[in-house]
Amino acid sequence: MLARAAVALAVATAQPLLAQHGDHVGSDSTRRGRVGAMAVVLGSHANPAALGRPVTEGYVSQPMLFGDVQLAGGRVAALATLNFEGATLSRGEINPDGYGEGYIDRRHPHTYLHEAMLGVAGTRGAVGASLFAGKGFVPFGTDDPMVRPFVKYPVNHHHAQLMERGLVAAALQLPGGTLELARFNGDEPEGASDWPNAGRALDSWAARTTVFAPGGVELSASTARVRSPEFASGEGLDQRKASASLRLVRGSGAWRYAFAEWARTREGASAGPRFAFTSLLAEGAWQLRGVQLAARAERTERPEEDRLDDPYRSVRPLLDFNILGRTRWDIVTVQLSAPGRRLAGARVAPFVEGAWLAPRALAHPTPMDPRIFYDASRLWMLSGGVRLHAGAMRPRFGRYGAAQRHVGDASPPRAH
Repeated sequence: MLARAAVALAVATAQPLLAQHGDHVGSDSTRRGRVGAMAVVLGSHANPAALGRPVTEGYVSQPMLFGDVQLAGGRVAALATLNFEGATLSRGEINPDGYGEGYIDRRHPHTYLHEAMLGVAGTRGAVGASLFAGKGFVPFGTDDPMVRPFVKYPVNHHHAQLMERGLVAAALQLPGGTLELARFNGDEPEGASDWPNAGRALDSWAARTTVFAPGGVELSASTARVRSPEFASGEGLDQRKASASLRLVRGSGAWRYAFAEWARTREGASAGPRFAFTSLLAEGAWQLRGVQLAARAERTERPEEDRLDDPYRSVRPLLDFNILGRTRWDIVTVQLSAPGRRLAGARVAPFVEGAWLAPRALAHPTPMDPRIFYDASRLWMLSGGVRLHAGAMRPRFGRYGAAQRHVGDASPPRAH
């Protein structure tokens, strides 16, 4: 009941706001704003899941309300995103490869205040600059999975993105690309209502450069030093992260989208890395008469942690700096989605998505052997449902001010 109420509130709020202010200039020509809402209503079947048992569940995933406003001719901007997964996904969304923030084999809910940023921007000729501050996405890695074609998140979400942190981010726009620098809180959220710790303010840093090549090709590389993300007190292992990616988006033709990324996370103290995890991912999307076919292949390593009596939850806060082992996940995901249709003021797009998963322990002997834990060497997952969208959908999340001027309209198809 609470889940349905959250989605209804998001969509209902977006409609009248959009009618008044959505994506148009009002009587004050220096002011521009837009709002939108989205959600995914789906059912998922995983076979097997934890302890070798099949799981069939239904969810309202990614229920969000977002908006932004530009003042003074775009020189001042504010944006915010509310995420209601704390109400709709408190148990987590079944995803046998997923992990993070105390969840294993389920995707964790994001915080209610997903993003709230305020900043200033300006240009001089072909050069632009901006400075933003608040809570949001760190300029590291690649686009958040929620603005890419698939519903289920990849394993590498915590290798390839840093979000929901308190940060100050500066961006420089040049004719051939952008450069971003940020200081941010290293501590990751410990729950949907959590807020960045004031005592950890700006103790970590990140940098990202993006180059725009001919033909709509985008190349990006980034690095980050994250202090003690899993110990809110700041006394845990630090992370050194690196990412490189290639992205192509086309507005016409059958082949609409291609993306490939490499990411690596090394955990340790100042003496050197203690653990290392690597990820390789490639995905693409094709469209014909509005019907979209998307495919993704991923090979990602993840840590294995002590689990509670609930096999989908891990100990938080961590008791020590050890892990049970490393598991490599090989995954192939395919999605087929139909053209979106207008229904009761919202855009509705049905989809079906399937995944084949093969986990393997990277060291033996190990207390966490996936073949024993799942009672299988191959796992399957099938999901189906509808995407809902009302108002103005943001093409990308996580790029602020000058960093988004070149790329704001380049979004992969999502069957909206």
